[in-house]
Amino acid sequence: MNKKNIIQYHKQINRPLVLDGAIGSLLQQHQVIIDEHLWSSYANIVEPEKVIKIHNEYVNAGADIITTNTFRTNPLAFNNSSVKISNQDFVKRSIQLAQDAVGDNKNIFIAGSNPPAEDSYQNYRTTTLDEIIKNHKTHIDMLWENGVDFILNETQSHADEIKIICDHCSKNNIPFVVSLFVSSNGKILSGESVNEIIKYISNYNPIAIGINCVQPETFFNILPEINSLKRWGFYLNCGSGKYTDKEILEGVSPLDYLNIIKKNYNNSTFFIGSCCGSSPKHTTLIKEYLVGNN
Repeated sequence: MNKKNIIQYHKQINRPLVLDGAIGSLLQQHQVIIDEHLWSSYANIVEPEKVIKIHNEYVNAGADIITTNTFRTNPLAFNNSSVKISNQDFVKRSIQLAQDAVGDNKNIFIAGSNPPAEDSYQNYRTTTLDEIIKNHKTHIDMLWENGVDFILNETQSHADEIKIICDHCSKNNIPFVVSLFVSSNGKILSGESVNEIIKYISNYNPIAIGINCVQPETFFNILPEINSLKRWGFYLNCGSGKYTDKEILEGVSPLDYLNIIKKNYNNSTFFIGSCCGSSPKHTTLIKEYLVGNN
């Protein structure tokens, strides 16, 4: 497959790439049904027109990277759902929505979202290690084979899962980003320090290492651990409440978020986006600022 090289493009534009923003919380606000197991990815089947509308809004807002709405299309979530199509078809349809929005624009990249095996904020898992291994390998392969430009392993916070992801992507020459969720104590949920897990991931030469879905205060505390990396990025939680899936509303305005960005990126920042509670308005301001300061 002829994949676009995001690292080369980043060097050409000489600024951080703009990652899109939230999808799930916007779908919630549009009264789309959120499935217990599939969360917002259920909309890819029942209301795909709303998903592609959001993708289009982020394209129009200037996003350089569009993320597939596949945060819960992974096998462990899918196998607990009542969806009648195959997991492969579910992933394929989900990716197609992002591809339709991007069209033939060669300067926009599609990131295949690969989530944690279970709930993002869950300290202890209920599945076996073998099931977790199969889950990540299968989901990553489905994303890659259906045409994404790289794998965005989001909100990862367990060292064993991170090791599975890094090993599988590296062995199969699949370009990838690992984006970490870090608790307020500065550690990932399995107990390792940010510095420790970053050192491990760096050995696999990822596209970049990121931080996502953390509150701004937590990000400020761990920033010294990540901003010395050769390629790093972030997309912070902009929601009104801490880590809830029930109803996520905007808690950090586009202007306030832009002020956070202005003070906390450097020449090594590879991408900047926004997470839960954000909207294309956040993306527009980020893009205008980064382009204007290039």
